[in-house]
Amino acid sequence: MEPSDHDDGPHRRASGLLHLPSGPPPGPARPAFWRSPLRGPWLTSVFGLVLLVGIPVLFVTGLLSYAAYNPELAPGNDQTPGKGWLGFYLFSWPTSPYWLYRLTQGIHVTLGVVLIPVLLAKLWSVIPKLFSWPPLRSPSHALERLSLLLLVGGALFEFVTGVLNIQLHYIFPGSFYTLHFYGAWVFIGAFLVHIAFRVPVMASALRSRRLRTELRTPAARTESEPADDTGLVTPHPAAPTMSRRGALGLVGAGSLGLLLVTAGQSIGGILRGTALLAPRGQEPGRGPNGFQINKTAASVGIRARDIGPEWRLVVRGNGREQSCTRAQLLALPQHTAALPIACVEGWSTDDQHWSGVRLTDLAALVGLRHGPPGVFVESVQRAGAFRSTHLRDNQVRDARSLLALRVNGADLSPDHGYPARIIVPANPGVHNTKWVTRLTFGDAR
Repeated sequence: MEPSDHDDGPHRRASGLLHLPSGPPPGPARPAFWRSPLRGPWLTSVFGLVLLVGIPVLFVTGLLSYAAYNPELAPGNDQTPGKGWLGFYLFSWPTSPYWLYRLTQGIHVTLGVVLIPVLLAKLWSVIPKLFSWPPLRSPSHALERLSLLLLVGGALFEFVTGVLNIQLHYIFPGSFYTLHFYGAWVFIGAFLVHIAFRVPVMASALRSRRLRTELRTPAARTESEPADDTGLVTPHPAAPTMSRRGALGLVGAGSLGLLLVTAGQSIGGILRGTALLAPRGQEPGRGPNGFQINKTAASVGIRARDIGPEWRLVVRGNGREQSCTRAQLLALPQHTAALPIACVEGWSTDDQHWSGVRLTDLAALVGLRHGPPGVFVESVQRAGAFRSTHLRDNQVRDARSLLALRVNGADLSPDHGYPARIIVPANPGVHNTKWVTRLTFGDAR
């Protein structure tokens, strides 16, 4: 029987808190509007199980990214206003293994992209719930609807802002860092409330059908799940155009495809060429300086005279000050370190061979020879969120932490921070400050 626009469905006599008409209006509020025979608690639970595993990994790696910025050091490292206890910080970000940030942020970004088809499929499977009638039946139902709104809204906000950020589209009405941080807490709060109520339902649904059986069932033999009180099963199913096997395969193929065109930007090497969704035009040619950057010198207003012969590095600390030309820095003992650049957008480079002066040796110029403290790094860049940063003492004391003057056997290019830049193991890319002009040891402003 075809569904009727006058069919009020199971909520015909419900009055609701707002004293709305007892029957749902024509359209998506009527159960008969949704006719796919695939929708049901089992398929929703399969998608939910994948997200139940993936979302916590996303959240934890996101917190690790936050920790890598050393948020307790100074406002320059953490630009999150009024974070309160949400900005808890449990440990000092280490410098070993040197690829730690490359790994954690690569997982965060790649997994986030891979989960997009699963998230969309999950939303598709539960969309009738978003239009349930009456909209509010009781105070408890109102709270459930609010948590659902925060869950769906938070998920979409986090995934959309994340994708925009990794594509370098900084079109946010504020700082991506701040928006993504608070969005993550709203989302994970709603997520925890949701799973607290839905895990038993999900477990029961998953036990109701065998995955192997569903994977062997073609579209011609696909039937609706038994009607229940979840509101997901249509009372008027249309003829199936796809099996549940096909739906799972379609979502899985989408995730696999996104994995293949995303992971290469974090793994690097020959797989970098497969990162088709990575922003284009971020590799400044070939040669020793031919590896990825986010911002060129011109794009942040670096003038030729800022980094020309008049450039000086000023080292302060311990009540003393030392000024050095680039030639004088090159005359100091030079050291090398093979370290990648890894950015919050998820891309990273292979190990690059940096050479320059150890930060410990620069601290010694102002008398801080033993156990040097952290350092405040300033760039000649006059505007921008990351023109300065604070480095923790463990970062300064690592023998691989350099004020780099050369890379891969050549002078730094202007786009890579000529005349001098910071390079520290496991440090987020934006904190490896370019065009450095001043180092202040012991300053934790």
